[in-house]
Amino acid sequence: MRLTITRFAVSFTVIIWRHVLKKFIHNLYVEFLIMEKQHSYSQVKGVSTGTTILAVKFNGGVIIGSDSRASMGESYVSSKTINKLIQVHDRIFCCIAGSLADAQAVTKMAKFQLSFHSIQMESPPLVKAAASIMRELCYSNKEELQAGFITAGWDRKKGPQIYVVSLGGMLLSQPFTIGGSGSTYIYGYVDAKFKPDMSLEEAKQFSINALALAMGRDNVSGGVVHLVVITEPGVKHIVVPGDKLPKFHDE
Repeated sequence: MRLTITRFAVSFTVIIWRHVLKKFIHNLYVEFLIMEKQHSYSQVKGVSTGTTILAVKFNGGVIIGSDSRASMGESYVSSKTINKLIQVHDRIFCCIAGSLADAQAVTKMAKFQLSFHSIQMESPPLVKAAASIMRELCYSNKEELQAGFITAGWDRKKGPQIYVVSLGGMLLSQPFTIGGSGSTYIYGYVDAKFKPDMSLEEAKQFSINALALAMGRDNVSGGVVHLVVITEPGVKHIVVPGDKLPKFHDE
């Protein structure tokens, strides 16, 4: 009887300490997010990735892509070479759109949280776990953040996956998705051309064409095309220079 009570007391103590530790870590990374945002904002004040981003599943993997232009307002191009595809774990990436300071703060915090989660689970994190962390960060700070995200990747449980995290923290799973200011010009194209179980080459051409069309029409999208191909064997980065992109009209 005395041994049973002792075991119960130990188990109860462990549960309490786990709860306290979890709460402490949550508060720690929220504070870190605030400080990181302030630091990032001081460095890239007013810079927006006013942009075109996309993700598409194909047979065996997923492709995410974006343009590379960052702007201040609608007239000043602050950078032509921003990489908007951020690796948060081995086979998990995020595309960013909106405030660059907010996006950098959230993705840095997501990396930290995913690394901690991976150590706890003693295995690579699931893509949905990464998307859920992004959703929690966005929802908890929805009054301040001005950034949206596409989270995409591959894991052993569900294979290739794409999740959209909105400004307010809504989480949706999609076979393909587009976002950013340039996306308004290509909804018709992607709706007409997307098909399930595309090959890798078909998905690459679909992505390049969609981004080229958006960059040709949207004045705050431009530069080069960045693509990341994520499959079970690994990750491959592809850069398509602006002068190598297909042209669909006189620019």
